[in-house]
This record gives sequence, C-alpha cells and structure tokens, in this order.
Amino acid sequence: MPELPPRPLPKVLIVGAGLAGLLHAMLLERANIPYEIFERASTVKPLGAVMSLNANILPVFEQLGLYEDLLKISFPILATDMYQDTMEHIAVVKVDDVKDIIGYDYVVFARPLLYDLVLSKIPKEKIHFNKKVVQATSDADKVTIECQDGSEYEGDLLVGADGAYSVVREYMYKDMAQKGILPAIDSDQMDKGYVCLVGTSDPLDAEKYPALKDDFAHFAQIMGTGSPYSWSTISVPNQKICWNVVAELAATDRHEDSLLKNAEWGPEANEKMIKEVYNFKTPFGGIMGDLIDATPRERISKVFLEEKLFQTWHHGRMVLIGDACHKMLPSAGQGAVNAMQDSVVLANALYDLHSLSVKDISAAFEDYRLQRVPHVKYQFDVSKSQARIIYGQTLFSRVMRHVVFNYLPKSVQTKNIAKGAGYRPQATFLPLAPTRGSSEVLPQRPSRRYTEEQEHAQNKAATV
Repeated sequence: MPELPPRPLPKVLIVGAGLAGLLHAMLLERANIPYEIFERASTVKPLGAVMSLNANILPVFEQLGLYEDLLKISFPILATDMYQDTMEHIAVVKVDDVKDIIGYDYVVFARPLLYDLVLSKIPKEKIHFNKKVVQATSDADKVTIECQDGSEYEGDLLVGADGAYSVVREYMYKDMAQKGILPAIDSDQMDKGYVCLVGTSDPLDAEKYPALKDDFAHFAQIMGTGSPYSWSTISVPNQKICWNVVAELAATDRHEDSLLKNAEWGPEANEKMIKEVYNFKTPFGGIMGDLIDATPRERISKVFLEEKLFQTWHHGRMVLIGDACHKMLPSAGQGAVNAMQDSVVLANALYDLHSLSVKDISAAFEDYRLQRVPHVKYQFDVSKSQARIIYGQTLFSRVMRHVVFNYLPKSVQTKNIAKGAGYRPQATFLPLAPTRGSSEVLPQRPSRRYTEEQEHAQNKAATV
C-alpha cells in the first residue's frame, strides 16, 4: 500500500514553564512534535496554594499515564462547609454520589506537587531556565525570540504560556496595534477586584488537628462580617493545610493608577496583611495565625486576583494559552483546568496541521480558538458569579449568598455540576480514556490525521 504523506512537524517554541506550558510540552512529546521551553526564572516555584482538578481534565491524565500518580498526592473533596466568621456553620455544599454522576472525584492537592510531577516528565535538555524573552517577532517563514542574555531561537510557531502579563501577548498586540488591527477591548487593563494572601503549612500535629487523620479533604469557606475579608482552609495529604485570605477591593481602589500608587508588595507588605488576619478563627480550631506560623514565610504570597477574557488569542505564528488569553478568578477552581484544556486542544490542532505555511498555522490557531472560546466564556462567567458569592461583601453579594446557601435546590446543583463536567477534551492523537459517569459527556471531535493513520495501519496489516 502507498504510504501516507509525511506529517508536517513544526518546531514549537514555548515561553513559560508553568503547568499549561509543561502539559502542552508533554502532549507534543507524545505527538513527536519538536519543541523547546523557555522560562525566565532560574526555577519555577508555584504558589504554595491548593489546587483542584476534576472530570474536565482528568481523562487527559489517564491518557498520559499520570492519573494514578496524581491520586497518590491528592485527597477527594466530599463537601464544602460554609461558616460565618464566628464559626457558626451556615451551609454544606455537597452533591451526593458525585463520582457516580460525573465519573471522577474532585481531587485536591498542594499545587507544587503536581508541578513537580509534570516537570519530571519533560526531558531536561528541552527546557531552558534563566531565559527571559525580551523580543518576539513573526514573519511569513519563521518566528524568532531574543532573550535577555543575547541568545536567539527560531521556530515555526510560538506558544505564549507565560501568564497574565504575557510577553508573547505584548509583542503580538504591539505588532497588531501598529497595523491597526488590534481590537480596542484588548488594550484595556485587567480588572483587579480582590487581593489574596495564600500559603501551605508544613506538616502539622494530627493530635492537635484530628481532621488531618482522614483520607479526604476538609474544605471550609469562611465569610467575614463587617469586613472586606473572607478566608478558606483545606486539608491535603502529608498532614498539611492550605489556606488563603481574600480581601475585596473597594470600587475606588480598582483603577490601575490607584493600585500602582497604593500597592504594597514584598515581605513587609505580607507581614502587614498577616497582622490584620492573624486572629481570624478557623474550623480546624485555633486561629489563622497558627497556620501562618506553620508556613515558611518564603511560601506565603500576596497576589491580586484579576480577570479578563481577551478577544485576540493568536496572530501570525504566535498563539496564547492559559492566563495569557483568559485570566479567571480562582473562586470556581477553573483557571488551571482551562489552561490545561487549552494545551490539549492546541496540541490536537497542531497534530492535524496541513503544512508549515503561516496560512495553515493561522488556520490551526483559529480552529483551537473557536473550539475553546464558548467553554472558556462559560467558566469565566461562573468564576465571576461564584467570586461575588464567596468573596463579595456588598449587599447584593450577601443576599446572593443567603439565597444560594439556603434555597438553591439540590437538583439544580446536581444539574450544574453535570453540565460543567460534560466538556472533557482529550488528546485526539492518543487512545481515548473511557467515558466515566452517568451524566452526558460532549462528543470528542476526532483527529483527521490520527484516523487516517489508524485506518492505514489496519489496512496495511490486513494486506500482510
């Protein structure tokens, strides 16, 4: 039988060694697509915060052989307990038999553990640290990046996985603005509605905190009264507790100029916020100060919680994934999940490339964007709504909290969870993970090239 025409293999430059960039690299590795990763830092130290994954992305971990490893560092979340700051228990957010419905538990873990797991699967020679990109250009034939140390690299396409303040996006938009084709909305600043202090404790004494003896997560969300604060605690494996404190910014403080003028960062600013929240009570017993003191100061971070859904995701030979094109609030736990879904869908589009021409690469990028935008928009809106309920201190937010926690039928909660879990993009060039759960799962669009390759292999074996 005649052989299939050779598959075009683009050389991919990935800027950013966060979870989105690393997962995309893992997928390219399995697709035999050449790539290199460039990270500005000498090493990546993810925020010492909790992270949760669910049915929206866990099938990909099955495909890559990481699912069992992930379960070893995770606890399932069986419920979320809601409290007032007086420790009055006000609600339990729970859907019975959620694993039977969507096929997977919601699993929770300390974010650095997942990062180390994924990083261990990347060949060391393909990731370059201390490579701060200071210039990125794209033309009809290639894309080029220049790093601060004077080194230059060329490829067929550039993936910006470099976060909310993406350098790749900066140069993309600069070129588009000069050509007069950048949508005005993409020039607007991100909305900064909240500021967050976050950390993960060292291992704690299970006799002092008996909940740490359980093999599931104890997740609590606490609402402040008469203050801008809300906070949460959640137990994770190895007898640790992840915690965060979120303050809603006043509307007058959200403007970029005001934020730059009044923002305080660094160890001193952390200490100031720590002093303000130190005596907040927790459901584990004791106060936030106990957990803060059990957390090394270098693992405590203060960050803005920002949001923006950018309209432009690609230009020429450059494309964006994750926070670089859609920064979500963490209230629904969907930021990292959507970034990894981007990695998957973009890898599928690159596997099906027709050629390495800028026309075909742009078409693949647009296919990726069109597949992702509706689902990103849905989760973006969910995250915004949940942030108002969980973090908000306005009268509207307090009313919404009361209604959701006291009057929202369980059937509606179950329906919303099933709907959200229905979208599960997988790598279409790998054998698919089995469909799990009783709820409806959206069909996976097959890979044109992978289907051709499988049919060709079967026909070839039949003729032999």
